[in-house]
Amino acid sequence: WKKLYFAHHWPVTVCKMDANDCHNPPMYWTIHGLWPDRAEDCNRTWHFNVTEIKDLMSDMRHYWPDVLHSSLNRTQFWKHEWDKHGTCAATLEVLNSQKKYFGKALELYQYIDLNGYLLKAGIKPSSSYYKMTAIKEALTRFYGVTPKIQCLPPEEGEEAQTIGQIEFCFTKELQLVNCTALKDESNPVQAHLKLGTSELSVCSDTLPTYYPPEVQ
Repeated sequence: WKKLYFAHHWPVTVCKMDANDCHNPPMYWTIHGLWPDRAEDCNRTWHFNVTEIKDLMSDMRHYWPDVLHSSLNRTQFWKHEWDKHGTCAATLEVLNSQKKYFGKALELYQYIDLNGYLLKAGIKPSSSYYKMTAIKEALTRFYGVTPKIQCLPPEEGEEAQTIGQIEFCFTKELQLVNCTALKDESNPVQAHLKLGTSELSVCSDTLPTYYPPEVQ
């Protein structure tokens, strides 16, 4: 693999996609995962062991919660992220244990501080719509790189797409880089995040964009 996608998702939108078990989603962007491009399930014998991250537990629950299953003792989401992505990221020395992988993701979350930056830029959950180009430009201006922004397409009778996920890309040296794939690079991994019947895809620049303040 060549780069890492560091994905934040907006809990309210995640709940909109699959509302069966969502209770009071956090009102801040949380971590979805840290994903090497083009690699999944690299070592099926390296099992997730929650005791290895016990020191990170309070941060994990706060910044990397399982939005869809809100009980605090569930570790299924983290296990899934480790099995699918962490075992692949572990080829890098800085990510080569469960503690390092989850710990580094938490560090990157603080470093990017997406919640703090969006507020500074005046982009906050609202019942009025945003222009996607304005959100993109604000992020690119601040971070110096182009992130990948994913939305829920409008449902029947809706005019706006709903912002759901913002991914930042890092090199193997953990330097921020543009997420835009070069012409010859396809990225089959994570093209779509599917939950329930709806899925996220790259946001349209032309549709009005809804940044939902609460679960409808």
